[in-house]
Amino acid sequence: MSSQLPLENITIIVTRAADQSSQFTFLLQQQGAKVIEVPALEIGPPSTWQPLDAAITELDNFDWLILTSANGVDSFYHRLVKSQKTSQDLGGLKIAVVGKKTAATLEKYSLKADFIPPNYIADALISNFPEEIAGKKILFPRVETGGREVLVKELTAAGAKIIEVAAYESGCPQKIDPEAWLTLQRNEVHIITFASSKTVQNFHTLIQKENPQFTLTGIAIGSIGPQTSKTCQELFGRVDIEAGEYTLEGLTAALINWVNKK
Repeated sequence: MSSQLPLENITIIVTRAADQSSQFTFLLQQQGAKVIEVPALEIGPPSTWQPLDAAITELDNFDWLILTSANGVDSFYHRLVKSQKTSQDLGGLKIAVVGKKTAATLEKYSLKADFIPPNYIADALISNFPEEIAGKKILFPRVETGGREVLVKELTAAGAKIIEVAAYESGCPQKIDPEAWLTLQRNEVHIITFASSKTVQNFHTLIQKENPQFTLTGIAIGSIGPQTSKTCQELFGRVDIEAGEYTLEGLTAALINWVNKK
């Protein structure tokens, strides 16, 4: 008798950007889930590279580099190479990252984080920072629009001089995949997952475009962490599943736990 996988017969929507969804899809499929990818995020270059390129020429003037996403790591490193520099040119610059995925992306370029906050969220970075923040000059390559401002405000309030530069832009796709939309309308989806606030906002926008009256009634909403959950509450009025550890592995475990309890 074959043992059933934990997520067998469960259909799950993954809303991560198309080039980022494969890892999560694989994790869920390993547990038996049927996965439908509905990208609610498109990643592209910022409107200009000039501020990031200028900062890269002055890396010696910074104490810390903060990276809060894999996209930020990729963009920063690609511009570093474009500026004819390598990892060696980072010299004494210390690197802080938020999240295991961000740290793993950094390691892809033979770089190691000097500090990863617990809980894998940006808010924990400030309260657990490993040295006195006051007086430190910090480079923060980030999404051009729509990112959270809490980190910048709190670092500034703590006395740091933080230089924000656009490293990439994330936007909303034009429309939802027709087959995925039909699956949603037929009530064939059990869980929809969100790994960032922006995917929640964009998915809500896509649904509104298709049918402003459509609701996610009967579909469980799964969130990777508190900030994403907050956005789910604001736009959809609820969250059914929240990861205990704010990673894709943590969200997968939370989904399995939720299904087991049903």
